[in-house]
Amino acid sequence: MRTIFNGAIILMILAQIAVGQVWSQSSDSSMSYLALGDSYTIGESVEESFRWPVQLKDSLKKKGFNVEEPRIIARTGWRTDEMLDAAKDQVSKDTFDIVSLLIGVNNEYQGRSPESFISEFESCLKFAIDHSRKGKDGVFVLSIPDYGYTPFGQKNQERITDRLNKYNEICRSISEKHGVLFINITDISREVPENKELVAKDDLHPSGLQYAKWVERSLESVVELLEGQTK
Repeated sequence: MRTIFNGAIILMILAQIAVGQVWSQSSDSSMSYLALGDSYTIGESVEESFRWPVQLKDSLKKKGFNVEEPRIIARTGWRTDEMLDAAKDQVSKDTFDIVSLLIGVNNEYQGRSPESFISEFESCLKFAIDHSRKGKDGVFVLSIPDYGYTPFGQKNQERITDRLNKYNEICRSISEKHGVLFINITDISREVPENKELVAKDDLHPSGLQYAKWVERSLESVVELLEGQTK
């Protein structure tokens, strides 16, 4: 009887060790992150640590997600077509646990029509989905901030805002069409006239503080996205 009892204890201990090893491997496994965009994603006029994808990574780590340094494919001035060409060249067949997309302001700034933006944004979103390990369930889109409320854009604020509203409606509707999480941060960018600390020293791009507010707005939704991947 004692032999059987001792054997049962040994089996229980071994089972606990095995569970502990599985948990340890799971908690230690890292998550890759691809951030696609333009000046807003590369963080023009702010230090690297204040870029919103970097701040998001840091915030996710505090929530227990071991997220790697984001792979950022973005450049100031890029339109949708320029970003997509660069991404195709740089990413190839790589896939990622998380993919974010924020693109379109330079299409608007360069006078492209909202109608022409429809197919170009959808191509960018499909690229993001194709390079997500979980397909649409690993992708999220941020709305385009409104630079009409910055000192740079204030003279043409009404026109800029009207056009960006149309652009953002396209981003939202196409994201919903593909079942992709869409997060609206545009209203935060419109707080600049009341809080000058939300704009960088160039009087155009967001400051690190504004990017922090984007992350605060996005965090719980992205956490839910990641938790859904593990179910």
